[in-house]
Amino acid sequence: MKVFPFKIPKSSEEAFIYQEDREFIFYDKYHQHEEIQICYIKKGEGTILVGDMISQYHKGDIFILGSNLPHVFKSDPSESHKMSVMLTIFFTKNAFGKNFFNLPELNSIEPLFNAIKNGVQIKNAKPSIIRKFEKFKDADKYDRLILFLYLLRSFNSSEKTPLSNYVFNKPFTDAEGKRMQMVFDFVMNNYKKNITLDEVAQIATMTKNAFCKYFKTRTNKTFFQFLIEIRIEHAAKLLVKNKELSVIEISELSGFNNISNFNRKFKEIKKKTPFEFKNSLSN
Repeated sequence: MKVFPFKIPKSSEEAFIYQEDREFIFYDKYHQHEEIQICYIKKGEGTILVGDMISQYHKGDIFILGSNLPHVFKSDPSESHKMSVMLTIFFTKNAFGKNFFNLPELNSIEPLFNAIKNGVQIKNAKPSIIRKFEKFKDADKYDRLILFLYLLRSFNSSEKTPLSNYVFNKPFTDAEGKRMQMVFDFVMNNYKKNITLDEVAQIATMTKNAFCKYFKTRTNKTFFQFLIEIRIEHAAKLLVKNKELSVIEISELSGFNNISNFNRKFKEIKKKTPFEFKNSLSN
C-alpha cells in the first residue's frame, strides 16, 4: 500500500463513507488524502501528528482534518493489548455536487470549511453529537445524510481548537511520503535515545544539509524542534499517567539528559513548568 497519496475506497455512487476501525494498533502510516476526515475516538489513546502539530489523542476526542492534510494516528504501544476504536466519516466538499453547500439553507456552515483546512479538534462535544455519530453504523443512506448535516451544523457552532499552523499545500509524492514515514517511525521508536543528525539523514538517504532543508519545508520546523516536541508530549503523558514518578525520572525517560533543559523546553511548549503541569492535574 502506498503511503502517499492514500486513496479512500469509495464507489462512484457514494457521496461520503462511514468507516469503523477496531484495531489494537490504528493505521500508523503518515499519509494524506483528498477527503475531509471527521473522526471520533471511541476507545484508545496515542499520538496524533497533523501538519506541524504533535499532540495526544484520548477516548472521546473528535478531530476534523482538512483535504490533503498530512496526518498520522499512532496508538500508544503500552496500550497495544487493548482494542482501539475510531469512527470516521470521509467526504469531499464537492461530493454532493459543486454548488450543494452554496444553497441558502447550507451556506451558513461555510465558516466550518474555512476552519478545518489546517485541522481542528472539537472541544467539549455535547453528548447529542456523540449519540448522532454512533447512529451512523445502523442508519440507512437517507438517515446518514440527515445525521451528517446535523453533525456539520453542530461542529460549526462548537468550540474548536486549531491543530496545525502550517500546511504544505503541494500533495506529497509516494517517494516523499515513504521518506517522511521512515523518519517519523525512527523518531517514534528511538526518541528516548540520543539521536544524531547523521543518523536521521542516513535514514532519509540524504545529506545532512539537504535533509534539514527538506524537513523544514514540509513541517515548518527543524528536525530537532520536532524531536523535542515528541519528547515533551511523552513527558506530559507520563506526568498524567505515572504520578508516582519524579520529574527527574520523567525527564530521563523522555530522552533528556539535562533537567534544566527539560524544564525550559517543557515550559516553552506547554506554557507551564513540569511541576506546575503536575500540580494542575492534582488540582
